[in-house]
Amino acid sequence: MAEKIFRAFYDGSGFFQHGHTFIGHATACAAGSVVQTKLQSPAMMARVHELGALFEEHLQDRFGNHPHIGDIRGRTFFRGLELVRDRATKEPFDPAHKLNVRIKAEAMARGLMCYPGGGTIDGVRGDHILLAPPFILTDAEVGMVVEHLGDAVDGAIASI
Repeated sequence: MAEKIFRAFYDGSGFFQHGHTFIGHATACAAGSVVQTKLQSPAMMARVHELGALFEEHLQDRFGNHPHIGDIRGRTFFRGLELVRDRATKEPFDPAHKLNVRIKAEAMARGLMCYPGGGTIDGVRGDHILLAPPFILTDAEVGMVVEHLGDAVDGAIASI
């Protein structure tokens, strides 16, 4: 990318959110069609809702009273955790800490992929982590996701 664009990211949040898709790629379209068929299966959706309830239970057990989690929101397997310096006031962490980036690194070191975000409040302040695990998780893996995230959150906060 051009230096001007690079500097805007580097001197700003330091985060470059991007994505792409294989629009029109025959193999990807065939795979997508199979996925959509499976997602429409009543048995698949029943299992996703069952695991989603288990996921929520684990998240509430681990983070429901965590001093630096301001809120847990979402449904089934798409969840977000708001990170706060002070749970009572919902005061965010200093953006200079780049807490969401630290948590992502800690999570990846533990084998967990999560989606960090910053600037949630006003484009500058506010950190959050999104989770969107695959629908094929086992009950045990649901617990493992939450355990790894808990260790990552605690490790990142301890490093500030």
